[in-house]
Amino acid sequence: MFDRYESGERAVLVHINFTQEGEWEDLNEFEMLVSSAGVSTLQVVTGSRQSPHPKYYVGEGKAQEIAQAVQLTGAEIVIFNHALSPAQERNLEQLCKCRVLDRTGLILDIFAQRARTHEGKLQVELAQLRHISTRLIRGWTHLERQKGGIGLRGPGETQLETDRRLLRDRIKAILRRLDKVAKQREQGRRARNRAEIPTVSLVGYTNAGKSTLFNRITEAGVYAADQLFATLDPTLRKIDLADVGPAILADTVGFIRHLPHDLVAAFKATLQETQEADILLHVVDASDERFRENIQAVHDVLEEIDAIEIPSLVVMNKIDNLEGQKPRIERDEEGIPRAVWVSAMEGIGIELLFEALTERLASQMVQYQLRIPPQFQGRLRSTFFNMKCIQQEEYDEEGNLLIDIRMQQVDWSRLEKREEAVLRDFIVT
Repeated sequence: MFDRYESGERAVLVHINFTQEGEWEDLNEFEMLVSSAGVSTLQVVTGSRQSPHPKYYVGEGKAQEIAQAVQLTGAEIVIFNHALSPAQERNLEQLCKCRVLDRTGLILDIFAQRARTHEGKLQVELAQLRHISTRLIRGWTHLERQKGGIGLRGPGETQLETDRRLLRDRIKAILRRLDKVAKQREQGRRARNRAEIPTVSLVGYTNAGKSTLFNRITEAGVYAADQLFATLDPTLRKIDLADVGPAILADTVGFIRHLPHDLVAAFKATLQETQEADILLHVVDASDERFRENIQAVHDVLEEIDAIEIPSLVVMNKIDNLEGQKPRIERDEEGIPRAVWVSAMEGIGIELLFEALTERLASQMVQYQLRIPPQFQGRLRSTFFNMKCIQQEEYDEEGNLLIDIRMQQVDWSRLEKREEAVLRDFIVT
C-alpha cells in the first residue's frame, strides 16, 4: 500500500477550466509538475465546467473520454490538476482501470523523490500518511466490514480498522521525532540570536531561482534545476555583509498555488526558518507572465504560516530572459530599497542585491558613542565585546571610556532594559 511507483510512468493528464476563480489552475504549471515527477505525458484532456461533478469530478461524458484516452494510449496513470475526493478517485479508477492521482498526490510524489535529509523524509512521510489515511478504503473494500455467518463472527478488528490504527501510531511516532528536530533547530536559532547574527530567508514561488541565487551568493553548491520543487530541505550558510557583519542565509522550499494543507503542516519545522527571519528575500521570476499571481500565492502561504509581517525585499530574478531590463534597485517614497532586479544565473546585479540587503538590515541598526565612567567600564565593555559591536574605543583625561558601538535596534532595546536604562545617561550627544 505504501510502495511508490517507479518514475517514468506514462500518463494522461486532465485539466478542467472552471468559471469559479478559486478552482482555477494553470495548465503550463501542471505540465511542469508532471515533468518534475519524471512522468511522460501521452495526452492532455481538457474541458470546462461550472463546478466539479460529485461522482467523477468531471462530467460522465468527459469521464468516458478519459477512459478511452487511457485505452488508446496505453497510459498507466491518470493525473488530475485538481484535488479529488477519495470517492471521486475510486470511481475514476474503476472506470479507467488504472491508477488515478490528483494534484496533491502528485506534489507529494515529487516531495518524496526530492527529500534528502532525515527531517525532510519524515515530513514527507507525515504528509503522505495524512493524505493516505482518508483513502484507505480504496485498497480494502473487501474487508470494510466483519464477515458474518457461523464461525466468522467475532469481536476482532476489521482490516480497515487495523490499518487506521497502525497509521495513527506511525503518525504519532513521526510527530514525536519531528518535535525533537524542531527543538534542535530552536537551539540553533537561540545560539544565533545570542551571537546577534541576523537571519535572511529566501522565499518565493517554486522554480523562481532561489537555489541558483543562494549558490551565487554563498557558493554552496546546493542542487538547483529548472524544475518545480528542486529544493526541499532547508540549507543554511553564513555570509558577510558590509556594515552589518555576519548573517545567516536560509534557502527554503518553494511555494505553489493551493499548496496542500498537509504539506504546510508537515513542513512546520522547515518553514520556521522563514517565521524567525529578520528579513525575507522574496525571489520572483520576472520573466514569468503570471509573476503577480505568483507573488500573491507566496503572500497567501506566508499569511498561513504567520510570517506576513516580516520585512521583505523583493528580488526580481531572471532579467536575462527579458529584453531591455537592466540591474537596478527600486526604492519607495522614503528611499528605502523595496526591490532589486538581478539575474542569479548570469551573476548580474548581485552586488546591487548586497547593497540593498545591507541597507535594509543596516536601517535596523543603531550607532552610539558612549562615555562610560570607570565604575561601569568592566561589565559594559565585556558585554559590548561579547556582542562584537565595538567600532572604536579610547580613554579621556578623566579615565572615562569613550566607545563607539553599532548593533541592531532590538539588541540595544534589550540591553537598555537589562541595564535599567542607565545606558541613556552615557550617550554622547
